[in-house]
Amino acid sequence: MPPQNEQPWYAESGLKFECSQCGDCCTGAPGYVWVNKEEIAKLAAAAGIEDIDEFEKLYVRKVGIRKSLKEFPNGDCVFFDTEARKCQVYEARPRQCRTWPFWDSTLRTPEAWEATCEVCPGSGRGTLYAIEEIEERRSVFRV
Repeated sequence: MPPQNEQPWYAESGLKFECSQCGDCCTGAPGYVWVNKEEIAKLAAAAGIEDIDEFEKLYVRKVGIRKSLKEFPNGDCVFFDTEARKCQVYEARPRQCRTWPFWDSTLRTPEAWEATCEVCPGSGRGTLYAIEEIEERRSVFRV
């Protein structure tokens, strides 16, 4: 994050992003999709499971004091439909998923953004986001 009165490197031009729904960010290397109580409830409803405890047993794992969605052994998100190549709970996806690619780690430098564009087919293309929208998303989830 730049110093308080210094604008981010993308302030004037904004950044483009349009989710291509390729599933690349939902698959591959193991990792964490952090979820909170509210997100777990929304995901459970989207999955058609009324009992939150049952939903958590099936789809959530504890990591220290935090909670993350489970993954398949290959690292794919438990909600990623490999045949259809899409998220089964897209409308209820957690804030970590909703705010991609506007994370601290991808916005830190132009080089970090370029690296993101190389691995994410939707980054650098599509809808142009102004700094206000980028910063709003960035503030929701810090990665």
